Amino acid sequence: MSNFSSLYAFGLGIGTRNAKGEWLEVYFPTPLLNPPDALIQQLAPLLGYTEGNHWITVEGAAKDALSRLNDETIQTLVRSPKPLIAVFLGQDLPPEGVPDSYLKLHLLSHRQIKPRGTDLTGIFRVLPNVAWTSDGPVDPEELPARQLAARIEGRTLKVHALDKFPPMLDYVVPSGVRIADGARVRLGAYLGSGTTVMQEGFINFNAGTEGPNMVEGRVSSSVWVGAGSDLGGGCSTMGILSGGNATPLSVGKSCLLGANAGLGIPLGDGCTIEAGLYLTAGTKVQVLDRTGETVKTVKARDLAGKPHLLFRRNSLTGTIECLPTQHAIELNADLHA
Repeated sequence: MSNFSSLYAFGLGIGTRNAKGEWLEVYFPTPLLNPPDALIQQLAPLLGYTEGNHWITVEGAAKDALSRLNDETIQTLVRSPKPLIAVFLGQDLPPEGVPDSYLKLHLLSHRQIKPRGTDLTGIFRVLPNVAWTSDGPVDPEELPARQLAARIEGRTLKVHALDKFPPMLDYVVPSGVRIADGARVRLGAYLGSGTTVMQEGFINFNAGTEGPNMVEGRVSSSVWVGAGSDLGGGCSTMGILSGGNATPLSVGKSCLLGANAGLGIPLGDGCTIEAGLYLTAGTKVQVLDRTGETVKTVKARDLAGKPHLLFRRNSLTGTIECLPTQHAIELNADLHA
């Protein structure tokens, strides 16, 4: 019998396929990172799995075999009329299709993997564009017929989005968080306990917060926000998906990005960027000492990761200045309880 103790991940889920039999999405209620060897030893022979990264559509005799297992979640999934699928990942490799992509996105939102902690190379290429509707996921090519059918039934088929990634809350509801608008947090986001995402906040897949945090700005893909940091209304963090920026960003602990500020470098603990200031890696910054005297002029990238800095624009000269600060940012405890 094979040894599955080193299996990277496993998920048993139900999903949606289009008329061609192609997967549009998969829901995994209990995805497992490094699943127990005993569980996989039990499931592998029933499903025909031997090794490697594979997904297996569960039908017929295999489905009957699963129905006899003493596991409430498995029995619930087997009774569903939706297509049933098992995904075995022997290694952390780039996703090859919808099932393994969705398993990895679930693991992120279930807080089993932190952002940048799993290989998502090429995920945009393998995920299809999906119409997310009031009737569930629909292939865009099949949408007109579905809309017409709904009208004939006397109702309107609501199309909420046309996108490769669904809202996280339709799949995973992390404990201890508040999200004012579920459409603004994608599946694959990691939200630590105590995180609040206001109406204008946004958190992309493969990005997230340690918690507690206040997010009223945009957390782009690959960005990690440390505990106690506040991202003010309309602020922005630069991602690595486009625009030529290849350095994943992070926001340290107890930082403040003011309203409409922008961040293009990794930010150390206890830092502040004043409202309206967009700090890119190439921004020229005058470094001041505690007396206010200019010590040197550097590019912002030279200050990446350094703690307890205040970045501001001189209102008289227009130059960008950086000076040491010990001012501690504190979140409103009542808002994150």
